[in-house]
Amino acid sequence: MKTLIVIGTRPEAIKMAPLISMLNETREIETQVCVTAQHRHMLDSMLKFFGIRPDYDLDIMAADQSLLAMTSRALAGLENVLSDARPDLVLVQGDTSTTFSAALSAHYKQIAVGHVEAGLRTGDLSAPWPEEANRRLTSVLAKYHFAPTSRARENLLREGILESTIHVTGNTVIDSLLHTAKRLRTSEAQRNELDRRFGFLNRDKRLILVTGHRRENIGDGIDSVCDALTELARRKDVEIVFPVHLNPRVKDSVYRRLADVPGVFLIEPQDYLSFVYLMDRSTLVVTDSGGVQEEAPALGKPVLVTRSVTERPEALAAGTSRMVGTDRAMILDESTRLLDDAKAYAAMAHAENPYGDGKASQRIRDTLVSAC
Repeated sequence: MKTLIVIGTRPEAIKMAPLISMLNETREIETQVCVTAQHRHMLDSMLKFFGIRPDYDLDIMAADQSLLAMTSRALAGLENVLSDARPDLVLVQGDTSTTFSAALSAHYKQIAVGHVEAGLRTGDLSAPWPEEANRRLTSVLAKYHFAPTSRARENLLREGILESTIHVTGNTVIDSLLHTAKRLRTSEAQRNELDRRFGFLNRDKRLILVTGHRRENIGDGIDSVCDALTELARRKDVEIVFPVHLNPRVKDSVYRRLADVPGVFLIEPQDYLSFVYLMDRSTLVVTDSGGVQEEAPALGKPVLVTRSVTERPEALAAGTSRMVGTDRAMILDESTRLLDDAKAYAAMAHAENPYGDGKASQRIRDTLVSAC
């Protein structure tokens, strides 16, 4: 089977890296990688970290381009790539514009599509936007649906997807996370280097790790989150570290609100090893990221989700995360509760992560091999 894996963003690289590695070791499958570079800088750091060398690079990123322009450029570039690579299967991940563009391009070329992390749904096309539409449309086009959980499988079945095409695998992000965490724990030199890099953090204080990038939160939402962080930073027992997304609208809001707040450290987006180090060192995580909702609980870290809906309700049901939206008072109240109530903290920190055992890539590989 000739397979082309298409990725465009940092999260896609993290989640597809273990599958790329697995397929490269599989005799029955020939694998090539195409990057759209929807996020150029943030993607490149992940490719370097995981040792991924793309066979095709569309380099579609441009400053302030619209979703229409980005998707059009991806479609045009992918037409040429598919004509050259002539794969039997195109593998895509998640819900980005790259994901949908690659699935649509493959469909137009009558090439089978495999969708990794299939079946996530909020039921609201505006949240997250445009991701909810991207993943729903990709499901319509896919031949193989690799669902991370049984709930994702049920979502697909309700939409009329054939049961025989759905495979519950766990999420490949846990594969990457466990591999990276093992690297941290077994390499004293690497751990010491990261300790030095983040030497500005005080080990006597509890660390709150924050991320934020959702389009629906840009503006008032991010401002409200920053106001809550300003209040939390007044505590003498905590520090806050915030790797700030490169989107200028996110960056401008965060720096305007938090740049001069004592106890808040605004840093550049981190490579994956550094981010896992920060997650592992943190006490709790405040985020609107889908991947972090899955990763942090695997390290025993409670997650406060700054969204109004989530396509990852399994974490809410398991008790590993709690929805707080962008409401300043709710973020402050829930953070304070976890910091001050040891029993409440333990209930979230010790809850079982519902997103897999680190063998998702192996299950996907086995499914594809059986189809060869």
